[in-house]
Amino acid sequence: MEFGPIWRAMMRNKGGYLLIALQIAVTMAVMVNAIAIMQERSIKMARPSGIDEANTFSLVSVGFKPDMEEKALIQEDLDLLRNMPGVVNAVETNSFPLRQGGWSEGLHREPGVGKSVSSSAIYFVDEHGLETFALNLIDGQNFSPEQVVWDSDSDDFWPATVIITQALAEDLYPDHEGSYVGQTFWFNDDNPANVVGVVERLQAPWPTWTGVERSMLVPLRRESEFARYVVRTEPGYRDEVLADAEELLSGSNKERIIRGVETATDARKMAYLGDGAMIKMLSFIVILLTCITGLGIVGLASFSVARRTRQIGIRRALGATKPAIVRYFMLENFLVSSVGIITGGILAVALNVVMVQAFALTPLAWYIIPVAMLVLWIVGQAAVAGPARKASGISPAIATRSS
Repeated sequence: MEFGPIWRAMMRNKGGYLLIALQIAVTMAVMVNAIAIMQERSIKMARPSGIDEANTFSLVSVGFKPDMEEKALIQEDLDLLRNMPGVVNAVETNSFPLRQGGWSEGLHREPGVGKSVSSSAIYFVDEHGLETFALNLIDGQNFSPEQVVWDSDSDDFWPATVIITQALAEDLYPDHEGSYVGQTFWFNDDNPANVVGVVERLQAPWPTWTGVERSMLVPLRRESEFARYVVRTEPGYRDEVLADAEELLSGSNKERIIRGVETATDARKMAYLGDGAMIKMLSFIVILLTCITGLGIVGLASFSVARRTRQIGIRRALGATKPAIVRYFMLENFLVSSVGIITGGILAVALNVVMVQAFALTPLAWYIIPVAMLVLWIVGQAAVAGPARKASGISPAIATRSS
């Protein structure tokens, strides 16, 4: 098929073809960056938190009696929870991964309150925290009961030992080789912390935080009327134990209320609710733009066929076959689509550079642009197939009479 007739036909309707090329370019740029954002959000949503989410839940005890013995009540509650059928272990803590609320602290490699070299989420636990969270201890050891202190009994507030995540260890000591056990850092001038263990993973409570993998366990128990318990059950027992635990604690002491009952899977859903909504919205936009672009191509091709009925008839009279007519319009559309797709690819890269700098997004994966190009080429060719077949069905005699 000659390119000359195609070029002349395109020049006679420059506005229409330029609009379609621009529409394809915009669709390409939006599609590529939307896919990149959806991919980034999906990867984030799939990150393991480090705990046994399927079998973990949390509940909160809030006392309202002024002279309540908080320390005794917390210990009684933990004894009740740990002795329940189906319970693996339980711990009192300030938070858990994905809960979107908790503590963090700046850390120093040397004593001093100057600029922190790293920061970390803080989980207050006792010696049962490691098993309750189902953490994978890759180096060192768990806390001993003697290392666990109550905040009311501690002069310095910060205990002298900690268990940190692998990510925090690498961030604190980027040039260190070998075991991190025995390394020391400071919370401030007077509170050094000695690393006694390293766990593979434990996410911070805030999934959107850039340092989400940097966390630590601190052997500190807080004496307060507000106590959060995290409970891990045997597989398949979570929902049953959850209901029984709430009833058990409510009945054991009438001078407090039990609230904030939440499973770790529910916490994950809530933590990534916005990300899930974003993925759905961007998916809808991509599909909508692709459909609009396809309909635009159909409209332009149909208009082109209607305008060139006589020309098509003459070509048929001169011996052009039906497949040749179809190829003509398919090639014409391929050329227009290619201009739009290539322009859109350039726009997509430029837009991604701006978004990476402005919003700290991950740069485009190399394969997204080729995949988007292929999709739009397929959509374009599929959209023009109907009008092209209609054009190939024009009778030479009818086309001649229409003149």
